[in-house]
Amino acid sequence: MGEAFDLEKHLDAILGGQSDAFLGIVREYGPSLRTFLGTQLFQMNDLDDLAQEVFIVAYERLPTFTRSENFGAWLRGIARNKLRHHYERTARRAGALELFQRDAVSLLDADLDAAADLTQEVHLEALLGCIGKLPERMRRVVRGWLDQEKALALAREMALSVSNIYQIQHRASALLRDCIEKRLSHGS
Repeated sequence: MGEAFDLEKHLDAILGGQSDAFLGIVREYGPSLRTFLGTQLFQMNDLDDLAQEVFIVAYERLPTFTRSENFGAWLRGIARNKLRHHYERTARRAGALELFQRDAVSLLDADLDAAADLTQEVHLEALLGCIGKLPERMRRVVRGWLDQEKALALAREMALSVSNIYQIQHRASALLRDCIEKRLSHGS
């Protein structure tokens, strides 16, 4: 079993210029500080950074520590301040990001609408041109499909089975997809 931790000895060494002695304090108080911080954080990936910040501040303010105080409580006080600053910084960052997103959307909104309208118009023109190239029977099945006619009603009208209607729809869909891709890639 190891020697009991002597805070006074470490404080004297640090204040006497032996900065490496602070590692003993980090080893001794690190686990409880990390536990305290972990219970206060939503994002655990911030834990290491905040613990490090607390120990940096503690090192810098070590000469102000009153030896009659509880060192762990003193560290938790620094940690509470760091947590408060962390949440203020996070809230500001989130608010700034939200404001940026809102501004970007408002600036781009008209451009996005115009692009969507143009894209829809171009795709619709390509679709209509491709439908016009289909054989009559396929055009009738596609028209029924676009009008949301039931396959059974369409099969009766065309004197075909329902499975024939589905096969024609499948073939027409493949032909239309190829035709539209060609038209859009060639700009015709």
